[in-house]
Amino acid sequence: MADDAVLNDLGALGRQARRAQRILALASTVEKNAALDSMAHRLRKLAPDIVDANARDVSRAKEAGLRDSLIDRLRLDSSRIDAIAESIFAIRALADPVGQVMAEWQRPNGLRIARVRVPIGVIGVIFESRPNVAADAGALAIKSGNAVILRGGSDSLNSTHAIVAALKQGLTDAGLPAEAVSAVSTRDRAAVGLMLSGLDGTIDVLVPRGGKSLVARVESEARIPVLSHLEGICHVYVHKDADMAKASAICLNSKMRRTGVCGAAETLLIDRAALPRCRPIILGLLAAGCEIRGTPEIVGLDPRVLPASEPDWSTEYLDAILSVGVVEGISEAIEHIRRHGSQHTDAIVTEDLETAERFLREVDSALVLHNASTQFADGGEFGFGAEIGIATGRLHARGPVGLEQLTTYKYQLRGEGQIRP
Repeated sequence: MADDAVLNDLGALGRQARRAQRILALASTVEKNAALDSMAHRLRKLAPDIVDANARDVSRAKEAGLRDSLIDRLRLDSSRIDAIAESIFAIRALADPVGQVMAEWQRPNGLRIARVRVPIGVIGVIFESRPNVAADAGALAIKSGNAVILRGGSDSLNSTHAIVAALKQGLTDAGLPAEAVSAVSTRDRAAVGLMLSGLDGTIDVLVPRGGKSLVARVESEARIPVLSHLEGICHVYVHKDADMAKASAICLNSKMRRTGVCGAAETLLIDRAALPRCRPIILGLLAAGCEIRGTPEIVGLDPRVLPASEPDWSTEYLDAILSVGVVEGISEAIEHIRRHGSQHTDAIVTEDLETAERFLREVDSALVLHNASTQFADGGEFGFGAEIGIATGRLHARGPVGLEQLTTYKYQLRGEGQIRP
């Protein structure tokens, strides 16, 4: 059973968020933009406090033996905080989705019908390691007229609360309710269970961002709708007609730009017909510090390559490790991705446009790329300003979850006294 204090604290948090959301839902674009401006300025002003709080989290993570790639996701400095603030300004500059007319038509009886975007309500976000999620989720929620309740991982608790404190001050500065953005204050795991239950009807949808075990628990236990991805097992397929200069750059960037993000490539598939030209790709990855686990053909390219085991093809490393295999053409590549992928992000490198179009059409992932790095799996790179997560399900939203994906719709019907016969 959940601790009574946790239950009471979270219940109050949910009720306050619901009241705040009702105000946010009716706030004008001018009011919401003013709040976002204030939130970004407060983040910059309070950057030293946020860095200090983050240092405590990083120190605790190191003591706990968290690996370097995950500590990199956790770490904040002044430049990263400045980038977070810039993301909030980018969200401010986007069109307000609330009230947008998605479609409208008139019936033969003169009744006019419009489908109009409205906020979802209160969004619960459960995440691990990356404290910037708090700012991204808070800003996206405010612009889309929602409230958000954040439950960061125990490793990012101090950082999350420092960021949320800055966001709350920004909301207060702009005259909007600070309770529209809130964070769970306890490390008690019972808090997650309470959020999965919907907090007595105060949370409308959950967004989990974290490891496989967290997301699996949310998907299996949640009693309310979930926007999630289980893991990012992302592929790059180098086709026989690939430009090798492009392929080398794309493979290196997809894996090594940031190894701990969900859009990092975890498997490289090389067309057998391209294999004689692909040794520079392998050498470039090795030189960058990437451990490669490959099939026998790849092991034969360099003595530093380790043999791959069957579990490697279904592993999200989130580290400088890459599985590399050889396939007999595009059909086998697509089948490999279908069997081992997570429907997150997959890329093909080829100069054959017909083959590229087939890959884009047949690979059933949320993001499919041609001649581009998988690290473009990011809402900011889509022009969304930021994202609250990457959804790989099929209902409501898929891919980066930005402003529009945080709205639902209602129908408005306008008549002149019509009655139904």
